[in-house]
Amino acid sequence: MADHDEERDHSAALRTAERLLGMPLERFLEPGAGEPANAADFKRLATVHTFGDAWPRTEVLDLRTRALVSVTIAATLGTLEPLRGQLRIALNNGVTPEEIVEAFIHIEAYAGAARAFDSYRIAREVFAERATG
Repeated sequence: MADHDEERDHSAALRTAERLLGMPLERFLEPGAGEPANAADFKRLATVHTFGDAWPRTEVLDLRTRALVSVTIAATLGTLEPLRGQLRIALNNGVTPEEIVEAFIHIEAYAGAARAFDSYRIAREVFAERATG
């Protein structure tokens, strides 16, 4: 029974991720060359926790607010590829490009110009991808 529940939770998390990102998450979860078998466990657990447990908690923070917080966290930490996904989620859930730029102004004030500019490069790429696509 636990396997069925885990599979159901994983499937629900993947559906949530696709709805938020606007694209399937599975393409980012494919096994890579040389990955050990337990890498699939890591990816499944991270997916369920992030998109099955954290994102659906909209009773206090709505998706829009949660998305802007996530952009700020990823930018401040300098996790650039995850930032790309967080920016897509934010834009897909009602955060405007102007609000994202304001977040970067605040990131610059508290995390420093180097971190903010490095992360903002990803924001510019996501803005451009949305303008052309």
